[in-house]
Amino acid sequence: MAKYWSRPAAEALKADGLRIADLDTSATPGFSGDKAMGLGLLAERATLLSGLQEKLYANGRSGDKRSVLLVLQGMDTAGKGGIVRHVIGSVDPQGVDHAAFSVPTPEEKRHHYLWRIRKALPRGGQLGVFDRSHYEDVLVVRVHNLVPPAEWEPRYDEINAFERELVDEGITLVKVAMFVSLDEQKRRLRQRLERPDKYWKFNPADIDERAYWPAYQDAYQAMVDRTSTAYAPWHVIPADRKWFSRLAVTELLIDALETLKLDWPSAKFDVEEELRRLDKA
Repeated sequence: MAKYWSRPAAEALKADGLRIADLDTSATPGFSGDKAMGLGLLAERATLLSGLQEKLYANGRSGDKRSVLLVLQGMDTAGKGGIVRHVIGSVDPQGVDHAAFSVPTPEEKRHHYLWRIRKALPRGGQLGVFDRSHYEDVLVVRVHNLVPPAEWEPRYDEINAFERELVDEGITLVKVAMFVSLDEQKRRLRQRLERPDKYWKFNPADIDERAYWPAYQDAYQAMVDRTSTAYAPWHVIPADRKWFSRLAVTELLIDALETLKLDWPSAKFDVEEELRRLDKA
């Protein structure tokens, strides 16, 4: 176990029995260190994560079909983009399949909601990242009544079956739900409005969405309660402290990759013969 963790992050952050409305979004569950310790550990663990991801990629190049998929869900400003930049950014981009799911395109709307998800699944040996995901179809769709309850209600069971299929195919799922407080979200939105280099991140609709906060909490609670399974559990991360959320996701990915028990693929050629050939070249 990494230092400063009283118990593994995968255990400390598991959503079992958690009431999202009661979540302390500034907490650091399972972690006893302060920010300086967390940042130091993050740098250290990023090196380990990078090495494990390289092994995954190397095995994929050698025919291994297994992969890891990080699913990031959270309200605007929860820090999903920061995870992609600062955590996934520490590994080899050749081994990353990244997809950001926004409002469905006209073509996507003509298909089943999982159609665009299936198209973006990570290839063998890849670390996949979903910035938002199929869960938008039981979150935004539910909160804004985009389809009737009779249509979105069965999706929980459908998603569970879909994820069971992915796991059976060799995809390890790391599902992360990130939560900030209303006050912290307001601070981050204000920062985007006060800094010209952040204008591009601001969407006026983000302010409108704040009015739906209680409805989103209910939707997220249902999502966690209905789709956290033994084979694809949800992990809930208090995200007011960016350093902690990044460290937590790093630890979850390390745990997932270590569970695969990867080793470097063996050579598919005669090493000694190739060395002799090289000496003569």
